[in-house]
Amino acid sequence: MSTTHSERLRGLLEPLVSAKGLDLEEIEVSRAGRRRVLRIVVDSDDGVDLDACAELSRTISTALDETDVMGEDEYQLEVTSPGADRPLTERRHYVRAVGRLAKIQLHEGDDFVARVLAVDDEGLDLEVPGVKGRKPTARRVEFASIAKARVELEFNRKDKKEEEA
Repeated sequence: MSTTHSERLRGLLEPLVSAKGLDLEEIEVSRAGRRRVLRIVVDSDDGVDLDACAELSRTISTALDETDVMGEDEYQLEVTSPGADRPLTERRHYVRAVGRLAKIQLHEGDDFVARVLAVDDEGLDLEVPGVKGRKPTARRVEFASIAKARVELEFNRKDKKEEEA
């Protein structure tokens, strides 16, 4: 997707997504046989449900039909939420991960798994689980020192509602 095409798509889609109270995370145009696939990834602090994706899909489809931004070739529109394995790249991603485990790789090469406790403008406050019966330890990591980060799936994690009860 050319920069101009990407900018035109973003210019059309961002206001539509924002109007629904969502963040536009990613726009991807790829090939699937003869057709193109326009994949739009959206998220919010409260997550995105199937109904919100369907409603936004109808809104975006109408807007795309009224413009020539996708050209004349056939395409398939997909509006989705980010997967569980999406990398954490923006401050808002870390805010949404508060309370969850994350695998963090630092630029120095150190990598570890820790629970995100708090996020501010400079970085993260983490709790690194203890090993072999030891107590967890607190750790502070600045955003600038993070090379990669991703939420770790927890199959036995307590739901927020259970924790509050």
